[in-house]
Amino acid sequence: MTAVLLSTVLKRHQPEFHPVVPFDPTGEKLYTLDFTESNTELSQENIADTEAFAAYINRVLYRHGARYGIGGYGEHRTLYSRSRHFDRELASAAEGKVASAGGSMTPMAAGPVAPVAGTRLAPVGALAAEVEGESEPRRLHLGVDIWGPAGTKVMAPLDSIVHSFAFNNNDSDYGATLILSHNLEGVSFHTLYGHLSLNSIKNLYEGQRIQKGEVVAEFGMRFENGNWPPHLHFQVIEDMDHWKGDYPGVCRYSERDRWLNNCPDPNLILQLQQEPDED
Repeated sequence: MTAVLLSTVLKRHQPEFHPVVPFDPTGEKLYTLDFTESNTELSQENIADTEAFAAYINRVLYRHGARYGIGGYGEHRTLYSRSRHFDRELASAAEGKVASAGGSMTPMAAGPVAPVAGTRLAPVGALAAEVEGESEPRRLHLGVDIWGPAGTKVMAPLDSIVHSFAFNNNDSDYGATLILSHNLEGVSFHTLYGHLSLNSIKNLYEGQRIQKGEVVAEFGMRFENGNWPPHLHFQVIEDMDHWKGDYPGVCRYSERDRWLNNCPDPNLILQLQQEPDED
């Protein structure tokens, strides 16, 4: 299957998708946030300071009367310089997550066990060979971010099965993460929800059935969402390539074609009309 086929199938089913976040397009607004180097209003110091970063986002949304800030698919972002997490090679990150089929499990307070970090179950030698000797940081965003208040509800856009979930507890990582599996017209694909609350991944189990429109998560606070201002990272993934509870949401610019081919535009599902970036 190709990403072109998946995109075609998603377009055919757009009228059926449930909203992923609460939004009334007749009375509410969105604002497209720019996190490239062309945004001179946002300094590196503000990006590195989560409280200052959150204050910037809140100011912009208030100024434009927008409920959410949105955007980022295929965006080459300077903001990832805030953490060395995005300077790590994917091979190194994956090697630290290789596990047996059961995954590394640890108890969570007041809930069932869940993976403490995403796991990739396949050997990573091929991936290591691809990046050996290179030092290009990851800066190209593979999903869409929706910036809004902690506690904002997240809903399943279509019938789903829980693929995996994890607490990716590294600075500027996803934090609490959920991945759902879907099938349309015999075409299988996945949606990833990052930067969630820890409550979002309690009482889940792999293979659990989720109904379209069911509330599956909520935006997390900084201590549980990877130390970010509250938002949802939403990503569509064709082939999970044996990842569990995690999947790269940022890639190297030089590898963008390969990664974007496996991660088509999430707006095909979200269908959120974005406001122009004009004051």
